[in-house]
Amino acid sequence: MKKNKEWVRILKFVLFSASAGVIQFGSFALLNEFTAWRYWPCYLISLLLSILWNFTFNRRFTFQSNANITRAMMLVLAFYAVFTPATTCLGDWLAEDLHWNEYLVTIINMLLNLTLEYLYQRFVVYRNRIDNRDK
Repeated sequence: MKKNKEWVRILKFVLFSASAGVIQFGSFALLNEFTAWRYWPCYLISLLLSILWNFTFNRRFTFQSNANITRAMMLVLAFYAVFTPATTCLGDWLAEDLHWNEYLVTIINMLLNLTLEYLYQRFVVYRNRIDNRDK
């Protein structure tokens, strides 16, 4: 039964992340097409929008956690303090210097984010505080 619960949790995380992905990809496309900005500010703004969306829904519905929201947000902030500069710099280098397609770079970063963020939230942020939120 525990394995089934974990697969349901993963499915929920992927679905909420997909909705955050729509926000991220859509806002990135708008900024990329309608501004003359380099890759990095378009990516950074779109990533921040998706982080806010994803954190809110995954805390409540995927992990169903009553964990201290300030602590959880600080742990997520710690993750993104490493992930954001790494993917922003790498993405800018790939898109601007190596001339990779901006959308391909964004999709690669989004898939990397999906995988690493699930593992981090599951095993660090909500490690012992899953499924304990009052209904």
